[in-house]
Amino acid sequence: MERYPGLTPIPERIRRLEELACDLWWSWHYRARDLFRRLDYRLWRETAHNPVRMLRLLGRDRLERAAEDRGFLAMYDSVVHDLDLAGSAKNTWWSQRYGPAAKGAKVAYFSAEFALHQSLPLYAGGLGVLAGDTCKEASDLGVPLVGIGFMYPQGYFHQHVSADGWQQEAYERLDWLDAPIEPAMRADGAPCVVAVALGDRTVLAAVWVVRAGRVKLLLLDTDLPENAPWDRELSARLYGGNQETRIQQEIVLGLGGVRALRALDIEPTIWHLNEGHAAFVVLQRVRDALEQNLPFEQAVAEVRRTTVFTTHTPVPAGHDAFPFHLVETYLAGAWGSLGQLRNQFLALGAYDNGDGNGQMFNMTALAMRSAGAVNAVSQLHRDVTRQMWTPIWPGAKPGEEPVRDITNGVHVPTWVASELSKLFEAHIAPDWRQRHDDEQMWDAMEAIPDEELWAVRQALRNYLFAFIRERARNRWIEERVGPGQIVTAGTLLNPDALTIGFARRFAAYKRPELLFHDPDRLARILSAAREPVQIVYAGKSHPADDSGKHHLQRIYKRAMDQGFGGRIAFIDDYDLHVAHFMVQGCDVWLNTPRKPLEASGTSGMKAAVNGVPHLSIGDGWWAEGYNGANGWLIDGKCESLDPAEVDAADADALYRLLETEVVPTFYDRDAHGLPRAWLRLVRESIRTVIPRFSARRMVKQYVESMYGPVFGGE
Repeated sequence: MERYPGLTPIPERIRRLEELACDLWWSWHYRARDLFRRLDYRLWRETAHNPVRMLRLLGRDRLERAAEDRGFLAMYDSVVHDLDLAGSAKNTWWSQRYGPAAKGAKVAYFSAEFALHQSLPLYAGGLGVLAGDTCKEASDLGVPLVGIGFMYPQGYFHQHVSADGWQQEAYERLDWLDAPIEPAMRADGAPCVVAVALGDRTVLAAVWVVRAGRVKLLLLDTDLPENAPWDRELSARLYGGNQETRIQQEIVLGLGGVRALRALDIEPTIWHLNEGHAAFVVLQRVRDALEQNLPFEQAVAEVRRTTVFTTHTPVPAGHDAFPFHLVETYLAGAWGSLGQLRNQFLALGAYDNGDGNGQMFNMTALAMRSAGAVNAVSQLHRDVTRQMWTPIWPGAKPGEEPVRDITNGVHVPTWVASELSKLFEAHIAPDWRQRHDDEQMWDAMEAIPDEELWAVRQALRNYLFAFIRERARNRWIEERVGPGQIVTAGTLLNPDALTIGFARRFAAYKRPELLFHDPDRLARILSAAREPVQIVYAGKSHPADDSGKHHLQRIYKRAMDQGFGGRIAFIDDYDLHVAHFMVQGCDVWLNTPRKPLEASGTSGMKAAVNGVPHLSIGDGWWAEGYNGANGWLIDGKCESLDPAEVDAADADALYRLLETEVVPTFYDRDAHGLPRAWLRLVRESIRTVIPRFSARRMVKQYVESMYGPVFGGE
């Protein structure tokens, strides 16, 4: 593999380990993960499950022993066979569903962030995880999708928490030798580089490729020696810099992404914009249509016919909006000879969101006006979106605005623990992964013996606590942190106690401190002698969100408070690696947003598919996922418009649920030590959430309701 100088030569018998390591397909197939784990378990753990880095660090003798190990070779042959099958299979769901109509179709999926694996830190949170899960499921279903985003050399920040609980951000350059990426090559064999006009200058962007099964992800990178130093930094960090940096990034993503596809001879049938960050795609495509001598309105209509837009944000301030002079300044080079149509272009994004700033160039407004199909990410979010953006469709009757709902889903093979996967293979169906959106199939959950299901749930909790202890030990050794920080990291937690998980971005609307509304009552719940409870927190605050940082700091200090007896922990630097341990190992997943500000939420889905019941406000996906038997609904039944009164009522409802239902059910054991009623909750959580809130259901819904009509499907 030429891009990896100094890589230890791999014996011919197992030479395809390189290919496997560089295709993130391995990350959602547990047998492939087991192969790398068996190759060198110590390195597997030390590299945070990064096989590219493993192969760079492995000694020749270990590889040669693996090439002679019959057991390893049997696993290797099986995994490579599965990889080939995934790449060559023609009888996919997509081809079966659409047949000849699907021939030549291509979906271009634009997103500012993608979360595929922790070795590629190209994500900040839920939006990126959703995009990554979409790519994985598209690969599994055979949907001809190509992702377009940024190759952030510094990624998103690493979080360090000081002794007084204040979040500190540290950026580290990605070591590309340890990442599964390679240059995108044009048909003539040259590396793909595109030019984007930004005001009175031109910026170059190299294009990189990440492979994820059948799907490829194209990543733009402005860190080229030909660019000025400030332009090299444009794609350095996710969501970095001020408004000027942000608009330039979004122009590069939109205009540069379209040009990258064309330079690589990819002509999409569908252009899917995942959130407003990518909306400048529309302007580039309209400009291209105008150069074909189409009138402006006809050009916009053609773009609209083939554009799909997904909005994720129910808060007006969360939608990017720029002063017109910034847009005009940085798009000046893109107008070219079409400058006389400047007003028509700017009108596509003009919108007043009522914040007192008057009309701005709003990226979501641009996307909504230019898309033939618009969707929100839950049923509640659909209603909120229709109300928020009513002026976009002045002729529509209330409630009939053209926004549909496609509730988010999670990529089940990625998030379900391998131990549960094996239970499903044995008791549900050997091919459960291929049809896990079949609701009737999951009625077979009753066939899994309580003893086996409880053993797996206990094992997953033990894995979480082993991870927490090891992480705390490393902090103690490598960072010389104080004893208080080691306690806060979770070293006093009890592996047998009911463990509640709360992990997400720290923001005020998510009310991370609701649980502490009555600290004395909470302390009594946590410290019950026979039925102890503990809480594991994790998550980052946006670097510019001081309010979120203060919430985080106060929770960190609660974890250090002796009054809570070491039963609260904060796990820093939350990423995909930490997330897997938490959503699989906790017993309950807590979510307390201020309704209706949670568009969808997916962390609870990831936990629920692992048999971790959801304890949540009835917002986002839980408003349609809760059925009375698969978790708990926090409902303070408060009609007041005073946020303080709502918080008090919701906190009281949360405490009552913990005291009267959650804790007693968990600790109610029979003569065999089994919590039978709790396991009914576990079963119902898995049975109801996997088929309905999977990325498989979601992607099929996108294809059938948003993509299919464009290329001639039903």
